[in-house]
Amino acid sequence: MNVITAYSNKANLEQITQDLTQQFGEFDTKMVLFFASSTFDPDQTAAQMQATFNNIPVFGCTTAGEIVTGKMLKNSIVAMAFNADIIEDIDIQVVENLSKGGTQGVDHAFAKFKQHFRQPVLTMDINQYVGIILIDGLSGAEERVMDRVGDLTNLLFVGGSAGDDVKFEKTYVYANGKAYSDAALLALMKPKIQFDILKTQSFCALDQKLIATKVDEPKRTIIEFNNKPATVAYAEAVGCSVEDAANHFMLNPVGLMVGDEPYVRSPQQIQDQNIVFYCNVLEDTELSLLEAQDMIADTKQALENKQKQMGSISAIINFHCILRTLELEAKNLMEDYGQIFSDIPTIGLSTYGESYIGHINQTAT
Repeated sequence: MNVITAYSNKANLEQITQDLTQQFGEFDTKMVLFFASSTFDPDQTAAQMQATFNNIPVFGCTTAGEIVTGKMLKNSIVAMAFNADIIEDIDIQVVENLSKGGTQGVDHAFAKFKQHFRQPVLTMDINQYVGIILIDGLSGAEERVMDRVGDLTNLLFVGGSAGDDVKFEKTYVYANGKAYSDAALLALMKPKIQFDILKTQSFCALDQKLIATKVDEPKRTIIEFNNKPATVAYAEAVGCSVEDAANHFMLNPVGLMVGDEPYVRSPQQIQDQNIVFYCNVLEDTELSLLEAQDMIADTKQALENKQKQMGSISAIINFHCILRTLELEAKNLMEDYGQIFSDIPTIGLSTYGESYIGHINQTAT
C-alpha cells in the first residue's frame, strides 16, 4: 500500500490528530494532503496537523464538506498520506496578499520551484510533473492566478477554491504549520508513477446560445446576453419567466464549449437585471445553455473509462463543487455519490470552484 486515507470527526483537534495517527499506523509517510471543515480553528488546525507529521510536507485547506473513500462528510478532517514510492519530490509555495491585485507572488513561487528542482518550470516534462493549487475561495482572484500560472508553465495545475461550510465569511489554505487567508497555495510534485486528470461536470449542451455582449468582468457580472438584459435573455433561453429565472440556475448553468466539452460558468444571483456568476465570463464569449444529467451515472461512467485507460488507479483527489454537493443533498444522493469511490483510496472536498486550465464551477476535477 503506497497511499492511505483516514478521516476523523472527533470532538477536538487533539483527538482528531490522534485518530488520524492511529489510522495511518506505521505507514512510511512522505507527504500528507488534508481537507478540514471550517468548524475547526484554522491556526490550531494548521499547527496541529504539521506537528503530528513532523518534518514532512503537510498541506491542505478548509472545505464546504469533505470526501473520503466511500463517504461524503461534514465537520470532519480527511487526510491522504503518500509514501516515497508515489512522490519522488515536492515543493510547496504560498502566494499571499491576493487582494492587492498583482501576480508577483506567483512569479516568486515559480522562481522558488526553479531553485528547488534545479530547472526552469517551462522546461519541465508535463508527463513527469504536476501541480496542485488551493486558493482562498472568497478572494475572487482565481482567474488572475490561474492565468499567470498558465503564462509561466505548460504543466497542469489542478485544484480548487477553499470553502467555509457555506458561511461565505473566511476561507484558509494550510502549509508550513500556518493558516493563510487571502492566499493561494501552489504545490509542484514529481510523482514516481503515472498520473492523469479527470474532469466531469454531468451536463449536456442545449442548442440555445448566449453571447455575453456586456460584462462587468471584475465583478463577474453579465449585464447583457445577446444585446438584451441578461435576465431577460437567460429566461428566454430556458423558457421561463424572468421572475423564475434564478430557480433554474443550478440545473441550467451555461458553459464555454471546447469541442463537445463544457467548461461550466454557474450563475449565482440576480442583481437588478444583471446576473452575477461564481466565475468570470469575458465579454463577447459565446456560451451554451446546459442541462443537468444523472450525476451518479455520469461520474461512474467517467471513472470506469479512466480506469480502463490507465489500467488501475492507486488514489483519487476529488475537487468537487459545492453546487454539485447541494444538488446531491437535495436529491438525497450523498451516500450514492460517496460509494462510487469505495474501492479506490480517495479524499476530496466540496469547493467554491475548481481550478483546471482556469476557474470553473459545478465540476468534479
